[in-house]
Amino acid sequence: MTLTSSNTADEPLVSRRERKKLATRRLLRRAALQLIAERGFEQVTVEDIAEAADVSPRTFFNYFPSKEAALFAADTDRSAEVRERIVHEAPGRPALDVLRIVMAEESRAVAEEFAALGGDATAWLSRMKVARSDPHLGAARTAQMALIERSIAEALAERLGTDLEHDPYPRLLAAIAVGVFRSSMSFWGDSGGTVPLHELVDLAFATLADGLPERTALRHVMGNVTDRKESH
Repeated sequence: MTLTSSNTADEPLVSRRERKKLATRRLLRRAALQLIAERGFEQVTVEDIAEAADVSPRTFFNYFPSKEAALFAADTDRSAEVRERIVHEAPGRPALDVLRIVMAEESRAVAEEFAALGGDATAWLSRMKVARSDPHLGAARTAQMALIERSIAEALAERLGTDLEHDPYPRLLAAIAVGVFRSSMSFWGDSGGTVPLHELVDLAFATLADGLPERTALRHVMGNVTDRKESH
């Protein structure tokens, strides 16, 4: 009785605290993306980012260990959750089906994260692409993508009851999953978010499952959006 009452009373406080932390984290990421896209990675300091977000450098380091982390952390923070879902989602379903489910949901979360930064979500994606194209970030970006792909491959191997040293299938699926996500993100940004990101990812995996036919709904996704708008 006492424990239950105490937890209930604390929950709103925890919720407010977590919301404040999330808001500060987003302010710092927004400032980092904006400044690095404008000036270049080497020309922006942690102090610059903290000042733009109206916090102290010490506060910045409470959320991110480095400038690179401020750009990449939104991807890596969810890797453990994605891995667990790949292992346990939809028992008995083929691995490709599970990847389709999990990656579509992950893409929805990514789009919501961009939208939460404020303004046009795809504009923030464009800033991120500019920032990440900086030559000083190339190695960090490559290492990050390798970690994500490795994490997905390990999750698939666990799900399939195999290992990466003797079975190349999980690595192949992981590389495909990362490729689908990256190509869908690129198209989503270039099209100004006309087609929802999760829809692009879902259609891409459906196309893969069908054997990559030339006649596929994915190739007509822009026309389908136009048709839906006209019907309304």
